[in-house]
Amino acid sequence: MKGIKFFYITCSKKKEAHKIAELLVKKKLVACANIIQNVDSVFNWKGKITKEKEVLIVGKTMNKNVQKVIQSVKKLHSYEVPCVIFFDIKNGNVDFLKWIIKSV
Repeated sequence: MKGIKFFYITCSKKKEAHKIAELLVKKKLVACANIIQNVDSVFNWKGKITKEKEVLIVGKTMNKNVQKVIQSVKKLHSYEVPCVIFFDIKNGNVDFLKWIIKSV
């Protein structure tokens, strides 16, 4: 099955992650979103090594929705440059993959 994507988005707070995840599901841009709290992140931002606790949103969508997901996240997100990335899902439980396709 082609065009199925796994996505990864980081947020600063649980409330922000829930707001983004719920909007994406409600608009049928993603089939589902999982929220993972207490992620330790270390990154270089504006020349400084930064350590933060973040909240991670992961989930499933279709290639046709990638740009709409990015734009929706950018409108709601508190970060200047939010992390919104996608990976191809090449195989898995066929019934689950069909559910993703039907859900979006």
